[in-house]
Amino acid sequence: MTLTAVRHRLEYELVLAVRILSQLLPDAAWRAVGTAIGVFFYHLDGRHRRLAIAQLRAAFPVRTEADCQTIARQTFVHFGQLVAAVLKFSALDPPAMRARVEFDGEDRIRAALAAGRGVIIFSGHFGYWELQALGHALVLPPMSVMARALDNPHLHRLLEQIRRRTGNGVIYRQGGLRRVLRALRANECVGILIDQHVHGAAAVTVDFFGRPVATLALRTGAPLVPAFALPLADGRYRLVYEHPVELPHAGCADPVQVLTQRCTDVLEMYVRRHPHYWLWMHRRWRDEPSTGRRPAAALDPLLDEREPLD
Repeated sequence: MTLTAVRHRLEYELVLAVRILSQLLPDAAWRAVGTAIGVFFYHLDGRHRRLAIAQLRAAFPVRTEADCQTIARQTFVHFGQLVAAVLKFSALDPPAMRARVEFDGEDRIRAALAAGRGVIIFSGHFGYWELQALGHALVLPPMSVMARALDNPHLHRLLEQIRRRTGNGVIYRQGGLRRVLRALRANECVGILIDQHVHGAAAVTVDFFGRPVATLALRTGAPLVPAFALPLADGRYRLVYEHPVELPHAGCADPVQVLTQRCTDVLEMYVRRHPHYWLWMHRRWRDEPSTGRRPAAALDPLLDEREPLD
């Protein structure tokens, strides 16, 4: 057995042990564990801490250095709490899951499905997106979520089991376009995260916080519905489905690029409201340009970036 195989096995066993522990501790204590995980990695992982602060400086030029450091620390804490929440939530039975979520706008999904072209539900690495997918199928038809395979095969299988826990399917990005189109033709929902860097002809260049990023371009004719999962004060979660993104008018010179920019604007609006819920330690802005201009939808004016910290 290679060192990599041993490491993968140890990582898997550790995650399983932590998942069991999550069921033994009360919610408040388990959230404190998630907070401790986030604080630990904030201090341990200097490279990603510096990246998060640098990207926050560029995105919010009117914020002070202290503000950016505070948001970066809150971001690490949030993602520690996210990992803890996914491990605990995914081990519950469906009725217990349902008791921990409330829905806002789910009728918009039903109305979009009534058109018969399927629905693309999009979000980003923001809030509790994994819980959004799990909770979705408790009251709505299951979706297929697009994902990247993990390097650790044991954790990959565990995460796939978690994602399928309430009836959803998983479509992996490698060669997944045909499966996406097949699901939409069958009038099903497909879940996609739009804040990952994309190469090649599948990419379109849009602005995110005033800087160009390469984003996945989609031309399917299906309605695009933004979705976001936010925590509630009582330890539950609100799963929000916004209005479908407005389609470009007939005769638009580049409808795919316009639609993609509108979708990105919706995500940016939520990130500006709650900056510490987004994955600032991911290098979203790259030096190389994308090779094409090409998908998705509309929104309200952005919030003032000087909004006070939570």
